[in-house]
Amino acid sequence: MDVQIWTYIIVGLSFALYIGIAVWSRASSTKDFYVAGGGVHPLANGMATAADWMSAASFISMAGIISFMGYDGSVYLMGWTGGYVLLALLLAPYLRKFGKFTVPDFIGDRYYSNAARTVAVICAIFISFTYVAGQMRGVGVVFSRFLEVPVEWGVIIGMFIVFFYAVLGGMKGITYTQVAQFCVLIFAYMVPAIFIALQLTDTLLPQLGFMGTLKDGSFLLDKLDGLHQELGFAAYTSGSKDVFDVFCITAALMIGTAGLPHVIVRFFTVPRVKDARTSAGYALIFIAILYTTAPAIAAFARTNLIDTVSDKPYDTMPEWFSKWESTGLITYDDKNNDGKIQYLGDAANNELQIDRDIMVLANPEIAQLPNWVIALVAAGGLAAALSTAAGLLLVISTAVSHDLIKKQLAPNISEGKELMWARMAAGAAVIVAGYFGINPPGFVAQVVAFAFGLAAASFFPAIVLGIFYKRMNKEGAIAGMVIGLLFTMSYIIYFKFIFSSADAADHWWLGVSPEGIGAVGMAINFVVSIIISAFTPAPPAEIQDMVEDIRYPRGAAKEVEVH
Repeated sequence: MDVQIWTYIIVGLSFALYIGIAVWSRASSTKDFYVAGGGVHPLANGMATAADWMSAASFISMAGIISFMGYDGSVYLMGWTGGYVLLALLLAPYLRKFGKFTVPDFIGDRYYSNAARTVAVICAIFISFTYVAGQMRGVGVVFSRFLEVPVEWGVIIGMFIVFFYAVLGGMKGITYTQVAQFCVLIFAYMVPAIFIALQLTDTLLPQLGFMGTLKDGSFLLDKLDGLHQELGFAAYTSGSKDVFDVFCITAALMIGTAGLPHVIVRFFTVPRVKDARTSAGYALIFIAILYTTAPAIAAFARTNLIDTVSDKPYDTMPEWFSKWESTGLITYDDKNNDGKIQYLGDAANNELQIDRDIMVLANPEIAQLPNWVIALVAAGGLAAALSTAAGLLLVISTAVSHDLIKKQLAPNISEGKELMWARMAAGAAVIVAGYFGINPPGFVAQVVAFAFGLAAASFFPAIVLGIFYKRMNKEGAIAGMVIGLLFTMSYIIYFKFIFSSADAADHWWLGVSPEGIGAVGMAINFVVSIIISAFTPAPPAEIQDMVEDIRYPRGAAKEVEVH
C-alpha cells in the first residue's frame, strides 16, 4: 500500500479512538470540565501531562531546529527539559495544595484582588493563543503533506477534531484522550528512530547511535561536522550564538515552562498533593524518552538529507522531494542552470530551501523506511499537536467562564450555565486558534518560544513570590505582571513584526535575542514586584497564614478539595 492509504488508515483509527474516548468521558459538571473531577490516577496524569507538554514543537520542530542549528539548537532541549523539572519540584505540589481550578484562580485568591485575577486572565489568554498558533500550524503542515491538501484545510480538519473532544469533555475528555495520544506519539517517535539507528550505526538505541560510529567506522558527529564544513555551514558541533544570549534563551524557556498555565493545571486533576509529585515523576520519565531521542533523530536526518540531495541531479530526486515541494516547504532554484542541487551555506549560491518543520516528518522517507512507518509518524505528529492544543484551549475557556464570568461578572450563575459558557468559550477559542494556525508569525518552535518568554515574564514571578514570600502584596504582583508582559511583548513585536530587518545581534539590547528576552522580562518583573510591594501595605494576616499553610507539608497526603 502507498503512504497515503496507510495515512488514511492509521490517522483515521487514531482519530476514531480519540473521539470514542471523548464520548465515553464527556463532562457532566464544571468540576469534570475544569479538573477532570479531581480524581485522575497519577500514572494516567503523568501520561496526559507528557502529551500536554510534548507539543508539535517537541515532536515536529525541535529535532528540525537541532538538525539545522546543531549545537545552537540544543538551547531548546535544555530549556524545555530543565523547565519541566523546575515546575515539578518547585511549584506543582504547592499549587495542588492550594486547590484551585486555574492559575488566575490562584493569582486572584493569593493576591486578594479581582484586578490581579483579571491581569492573570489576560496573560493566560495571550500566552495560550500564542502557543496554540504553533500547534495548529503543526497540524496543518502534517495534513498538507500526508493528505495532500492545502495547509489551510489541514488546520480546519484539526480544528474540527479538537473542537469535538475539548468542547464535549473538557478536562475529563482531554485527559483520557491525551493518555491515548501519548501512546501514539511516543510509539511513532521511537519506531523510525530505532529503524534508522540500526540502518546507520547497527545500534538498537538511537541515543547510543548518536554517540556511536557509522558502518564506515567514522563517528557520526565527526562526519556531520565534515559535511557541514565542506558545504560552507558552521561545524555541527560548534555554536555561533553569544554565550549570554544562549543563557537568556535557555532561562526564558526554562522559566517559561514553569509558568505555562496548561501544564500547571494538570496537577490540579489528581486527588492528593502526594499524587501531584508522583505524576510529575511519571511525566518526567515519559518526556525523557522523547527528549533524549531528539538529538539522535536530528543528526540522523541531517546526515541522510545531505547525502541524498547535495550535488545530486534534480531529476533523480526521490518521490518525497517533489511531494514536499508541492507543499511549498521545500523550494529549489537552479541558479547556475546545471540541473544539480547545490545545497550550500553561502546564501548567494544556495539553491535549496528546506522548512525546518518538515525534518522529523520527512525523516522516514529520506531513510527509505516502509510506508507504514511514514504514516505512523504523521499520526504521532498530529497526536502531539492536538493534545497540546486541547490543553491550551481549555485554559482559555476556563479563564473566560470561571475566572471572568463566575468569579467576577456573574457570581450567582448556575453550574449548568457556567458549563455552557465554558463550552462556548472553548468553541470560540478553537476558531481564533485556527486563524493563527493559518497565519502563523514564524516557525512552530519559534512561535512557541515566544509563548514561553511571555509566560516567564508574567506568571512565574507572581507564582513563586506568591508561594515563598508572605510579604508579597497585590500591588506588587499586578505591577510586576503588567510591566514584565508589556516589556517582553514590545521587544518581540518590535523585532519580529515592525522592524524585522533589524532582528540581528548588532541591534539587540544587551545582545539578547527576542527568543531570550523573556528572561530579562522576568528579572524586571521580580524587581518591580518586590520594590512596589515594599512601599505598599502588607497582605492581610489571613493571606499570610494561608501562604504559610501552602508551604507546610501537613495534610499533603490527604485529598485536597478542588473548588
